[in-house]
Amino acid sequence: MASTDNQLSDWRNQALKLESEINKVVVGQEKPVRLITTAIFARGHVLLEGDVGVGKTTLLRAFTRGIGGGYERIEGTIDLMPNDLVYHTYLGEDGRPHVDAGPLLREGENLAVFFFNEINRARPQVHSLLLRVMAERTLSAFNKEHHFPHMLVFADRNQVEKEETFEIPSAARDRFMMEIGIAVPNNHNILESLIFDTRYHNADKLVSNVEADVLHFDKLNDIAVALQDHVQTSPTLRKYALDLWLATKNPSNYGIKIDGVDINRLVLAGASPRGMSMMMRAARVNAWLNGREAVLPTDIHAVFHETVAHRLVFSPVYEMRRTEIARELLSGIVNAISAP
Repeated sequence: MASTDNQLSDWRNQALKLESEINKVVVGQEKPVRLITTAIFARGHVLLEGDVGVGKTTLLRAFTRGIGGGYERIEGTIDLMPNDLVYHTYLGEDGRPHVDAGPLLREGENLAVFFFNEINRARPQVHSLLLRVMAERTLSAFNKEHHFPHMLVFADRNQVEKEETFEIPSAARDRFMMEIGIAVPNNHNILESLIFDTRYHNADKLVSNVEADVLHFDKLNDIAVALQDHVQTSPTLRKYALDLWLATKNPSNYGIKIDGVDINRLVLAGASPRGMSMMMRAARVNAWLNGREAVLPTDIHAVFHETVAHRLVFSPVYEMRRTEIARELLSGIVNAISAP
């Protein structure tokens, strides 16, 4: 047990060092950096929410440099087909067709971060393949079974344009551990630096300032298992988490009200069992990052919105206000249920 304690302590120090390295080059995003760190150690896939040009790609490239392993990115387009993730064909100089490995296969088992940009521009068939790979971390291609034991998928959605987009269904969203918002910082000095400080204008050079291989990507699965076994949850904390879950299903039973919303008609489906187990995985990581060996309500609060909001299924009349209503609903749940 002592060796496990020491190992977890060493890894926590490295995780905090990684955060420090990322925050040096991606400024004003401390909360998203902590949440992505949490997802990395909880081994969960992530949806990213944010406008164009807020630094999502730079952020993921910086994390990949810090943990090592391969990084691949693909752009969602209306004509993208499932096979485009696996291979691409081209005519060589010899005039003959050739086949090269696509983004899922190029790095082999060393693939650590796979970024699907504007995933909702791709067709449902593409979503289906990606979701299967996310769940199983395997893929059959070229008469061979390919494994991606260390891969985490990050995806963002184009939330401005609605033409030629295919919204991700609720069952697909449930495969992602978190949805993390990346917003423009509201600090005036940071905004001024982003505009006028030229070191933020060259993403390649910026990312190169992150210390490489602070963590070892191929050790993360083992340390995640040890971490989940080590950080405890008391019976009282478990009851509290269960009450939070039940409130996502029937908020009216807990006296929750939202202006302009019929609370009895709002929720078609609350969080899933998978979602709540992912919430607790993330909460354990948050406790560990803060040097605790047991989960506190504050650890759940730190990840509650990001692990639950995207799983809620609302009545169609409220879907256009999903982001706003989900935040109010979850805040109301936290306020309505007494923490132990």
